[in-house]
Amino acid sequence: MTTARQFITQVLSVVLLGTVVLGGLALIVVPKATGSRPLTVLTGSMTPTYKPGDVVIVRPTHVDNLQIGDVITFQAVSDDPRLTTHRIKSVVLTGEGRQYVTQGDANGAVDPAPIKPEQVRGTVWYSVPYVGYAATWAAGGTLRLLINIAAGGLLAYGGYLVTAGALDSRRRRLEVPS
Repeated sequence: MTTARQFITQVLSVVLLGTVVLGGLALIVVPKATGSRPLTVLTGSMTPTYKPGDVVIVRPTHVDNLQIGDVITFQAVSDDPRLTTHRIKSVVLTGEGRQYVTQGDANGAVDPAPIKPEQVRGTVWYSVPYVGYAATWAAGGTLRLLINIAAGGLLAYGGYLVTAGALDSRRRRLEVPS
């Protein structure tokens, strides 16, 4: 009975570790290595493609490569840090050059103003569902402090285990069998 429980515990541990490692790769390592940016979806304008709480990875893209159907992230208003992620519905040529008419998948009408190339921050490369909920929740002040304290405690505990193991190993080597 104990071995079955140990086996289940080990399998669950491996699955959890694998999930954390893959999540770290998808949300931290790959974006950093490619100059991309993870962003949390906050509204339902792109439902069902991207739901609130999903994290989209936005990678820089040259605007000449943008096509109808691409999902882009852009700064709708200059000097406003808020970003919008919508699909390109059409490309228009104006006296100022190419501009992109966008619309959220769940919206009934196109966005009020076309997007200029300098407003585009990139295209959505891939998404990770639901992770944004945890990221938004963890971004709070007190909770962030608790997470940092817990992380520090885990690091200290790991250091203690390594040190205790090394000392125990040394003690066993120095013991002389009688």
